[in-house]
Amino acid sequence: MNRSNSDSAADRDAQDSAAVIDDKAAVRNRETVATAREDAVDLRENAVDVREGSATSRERDIRAAETTQAASDEHMSMLQQANARLIISTIEAHKLSEQVEIAKAQLEGAKAVAEKANLAKSNFLSSMSHELRTPLNAILGFAQLLQAGTPPPTATQTERLHQITKAGWYLLDLINEILDLAVIESGKLSLSLESLSLSDVLLECQAMIGPQAQQRGIHISFAKVDPAWFAHADHTRVKQVLINLLSNAIKYNREQGTVEVACAAISPERVRIRIKDSGAGLPPEKLAQLFQPFNRLGQETGAEEGTGIGLVVTKQLVELMGGTIGVESTVGVGSEFWIELTRDVMPCLSPEQTMAAELVPQAQEDAALRTLLYVEDNPANLMLVEQIIEGVPHVRMLSARDATLGIALARAHQPEVILMDINLPGISGTQALKILREDPVTAHIPVLAISANAMPRDIEKGLEAGFFRYLTKPIRINEFMQALNMALERAVAG
Repeated sequence: MNRSNSDSAADRDAQDSAAVIDDKAAVRNRETVATAREDAVDLRENAVDVREGSATSRERDIRAAETTQAASDEHMSMLQQANARLIISTIEAHKLSEQVEIAKAQLEGAKAVAEKANLAKSNFLSSMSHELRTPLNAILGFAQLLQAGTPPPTATQTERLHQITKAGWYLLDLINEILDLAVIESGKLSLSLESLSLSDVLLECQAMIGPQAQQRGIHISFAKVDPAWFAHADHTRVKQVLINLLSNAIKYNREQGTVEVACAAISPERVRIRIKDSGAGLPPEKLAQLFQPFNRLGQETGAEEGTGIGLVVTKQLVELMGGTIGVESTVGVGSEFWIELTRDVMPCLSPEQTMAAELVPQAQEDAALRTLLYVEDNPANLMLVEQIIEGVPHVRMLSARDATLGIALARAHQPEVILMDINLPGISGTQALKILREDPVTAHIPVLAISANAMPRDIEKGLEAGFFRYLTKPIRINEFMQALNMALERAVAG
């Protein structure tokens, strides 16, 4: 019985132990299930988070893609607009280029037309100069012969001849001024710039202008000039400028007025010549118009003759020589014109130049008969020179109406001097000179050109061709005789 009770107790303890174990296992199972459930919940929550994150990422990607696409579309639109503008600009540039080419062609055409017109103007002026000078030569030439004739003219005749010559020389001055202006404007004026003695040129001007001042009752004074002052300029053109300014100072002066001429070095590089008069003076508004072509400042109806282009030519000549011109004027007191030129050093004469000066032939008294051959197709000009030569006892004259006959007479008679017109029928005077120079029989004879072609370039071309001197019509008898005597001296010395 006790053994049975013991066994039963043991069984119960075993059952209790098993029950406890089962309970613990159940608890663990429940905990495991709970944990699994929690893990499942976490997994589901993570999966939701992942899905939400993925959705958010897709939305961001979609928005980024949309933004990128919009930007791409906008950029493409801008490129298309820029391309369209570029195409338009290219078209406009092409049109502009075509317009530039058209304008360039038009400019070239206009330039060609202007050059042709300018050449035509120069040729016309040269031709008109010749046509005007030819009758003037007869008018002034015979008037000079009458003034110096024997028996001398009466007082009335002298006055009439004076009016003829005065008008004739004035007309010649007008022709020269117009030609000078035309040549300067065409850009064809040639200058011979050299070292120029200012004291010498002012002495020459004093001798030339003195009679005009005396005739008008104007006292003109020239201040002494330092002999060491030289300018780099054209001798002929400086004289032309100064004579024009001096003539105006005398012409527009008051009765018994004064003209003062002085020269001063204003810097190591510049020298100034000033001409001061005691005339009426000019107000500022007229000073501003002083260098305008054909503007005589209200003097058109005055007693003094003029064209209004003298000062224009003067200004342009001074500037072409690298100088300047200016004026100061006070009404009721007078005016002072001045020109400034570039200074130069005194030239040193070489021994050859000194020798050449010593060998210049001097005037000689020689009563032997000399022959002058004059080749001229104008009867009035032939008669004029013939009558001039009649007053020269030791010279006889032969004449020819064309170059062919003139060349034949030169070969046959061997004249000491030949006077040659330039515009001859058939062979020109320049061509005739070439033929004479190439012939040993006539090569030594000095040939004087005499022509109504008086443009500066005509004179230069004549001297370059080999003429001994180039005389222009109308001739001044004293200048003609000086040139003739020099040629005769050359012939005697040669």
